[in-house]
Amino acid sequence: MSIARLSVSSWSLNNALGKPAFHGVEHSVGKNWKIPSETHNQGELSLLELPQALADFGIHTLEITHFHLPSIDNAYLKELKSALDDAKVELFSLLIDDGDITHPEHHQRDVAWMLNCLDIAASLGSQCARVIAGKQSPTSEVLNLSINNLKILAEKANDLGLNLMTENWFNTASTPESLLQIIESLDGQLDLCLDFGNWEGVSKYSAFEKIAPYAKSCHAKAFFENGTINSADYKKCLDIVHTVNFSGPHTLIFESPKPKNEWDGLAIEKEIVSTYL
Repeated sequence: MSIARLSVSSWSLNNALGKPAFHGVEHSVGKNWKIPSETHNQGELSLLELPQALADFGIHTLEITHFHLPSIDNAYLKELKSALDDAKVELFSLLIDDGDITHPEHHQRDVAWMLNCLDIAASLGSQCARVIAGKQSPTSEVLNLSINNLKILAEKANDLGLNLMTENWFNTASTPESLLQIIESLDGQLDLCLDFGNWEGVSKYSAFEKIAPYAKSCHAKAFFENGTINSADYKKCLDIVHTVNFSGPHTLIFESPKPKNEWDGLAIEKEIVSTYL
């Protein structure tokens, strides 16, 4: 995890993958996931074809969002792992994009679902799994619930040989103070993915400075307007993580209607981020 490199999230190629419908914890019963399979494989790429396409683009590290998986059957997971191996693309992280481990009623259900996701990440040979620290406001009770449930997830991840990560995302981890309390309470069992796009306003820079020393990966998301990248904001965020000698994967996150071609947007981000490696 200490090797500086470029990476891409499958979310950045959501259009190319055909915009498959979201599915998550509420669509699942135990290990039975009700995946809207009819919405998959409708784009220019299937998920099985993505690793080679990424390698052809010159990047060999990938993160996959859980809802981009069209199946969690063992046969499919083996096929996807083979596609990654054949393309010589490492799966850095499975991004578990649902679940609220701080929900007052359903937190146990959501933890159980995330535990199943960890099994999937391990089956795919992923290095990490990223989970949401919670969606409720960070009261002391909520933070304690988040920490206790993250400990359960971290123990399972460790048993599977995975690194558990969380992100500066959603209410429970919405401030540097709450996020750092969570990370420090896990005492080395929880890593941080710093996402440039999740906090807004001028104050986000000082907030990033507080959490950057804990980052083991970053989601390097740029903002585009009328097809033009806000390079000043992008470089300022990159400067912050590199001031603390960040050396993990820089996962390019592209989300914009212009340029319409996602690969074009990723190429713009790639050119800037490459100068930091």
